[in-house]
Amino acid sequence: MSRYTPEEKVKIARDPGRPGTADFIAALFTDFFEQRGDRLRGEDPSILGGIARFHDRPVTVIGHRKGKDLEENLRCNFGMPSPEGYRKAQRLMRQAEKFGRPVITFVDTPGAYPGKEAEERGQGEAIAQCLALMSALEVPTIAIVTGEGGSGGALALAAANRVLMLEHAVYSVLSPEGFASILWKDASRAGEACGVMKLTAQDLRRGGIVQGVLREPEEGAHTNWEAAFRTVDAALVKELAALDKLRGPALARQRYEMFRAMGQGLPPAGREEP
Repeated sequence: MSRYTPEEKVKIARDPGRPGTADFIAALFTDFFEQRGDRLRGEDPSILGGIARFHDRPVTVIGHRKGKDLEENLRCNFGMPSPEGYRKAQRLMRQAEKFGRPVITFVDTPGAYPGKEAEERGQGEAIAQCLALMSALEVPTIAIVTGEGGSGGALALAAANRVLMLEHAVYSVLSPEGFASILWKDASRAGEACGVMKLTAQDLRRGGIVQGVLREPEEGAHTNWEAAFRTVDAALVKELAALDKLRGPALARQRYEMFRAMGQGLPPAGREEP
């Protein structure tokens, strides 16, 4: 039983001091070579990706990037990718499949950027193409939700063979504020929405939405980065070893069957577990 309420977990997941994608890459990978641009329009710094070595094994690593200060947050659009970011991710995934490299993703975004200009450049299409491509990859894929996983903007990097969450991360169809605004026409009820949405790692593990919950330091990953890095490193080693037993189409099939079975352990809408 967690000592934190769902509302408190949302606050922890959003803490700006939590390690982000760039921090996990620096701690867990070697020889990282960042690749920029979607080869169509431009670069989106809110998606960070490239090739690296994980325990001397070539991999492709991709993740959402938030800023550590106001200037970086503005440059990275507060971790909300535009179509160019998702198309860059697609480019890196295709490259990974071509060269037989596993794909490891780090998910931490409030959602894809919903602005008019992003929609004009095909935001929905870019996310859909990312989902279609990642779900069909014939290389091992592992996604880790490290902070907040918001809506399709998060799911676009999480159609993986294994979806893991840090203990105090959250993952949901939209923000609690958005949920409360739509359902109750009252954004001030966001705290109440946190409990209704079943967005914690523990709730999602019970429903089969994620396949593993990774322990954090008691007060959260932002209080002890090294402990969080050790936990994620061990999980990646374990999951890659398990996925190495599958080859090509079997990886895509396993992914398909896993997603088809998601949610079967959750109670019907409006009914609480006993």
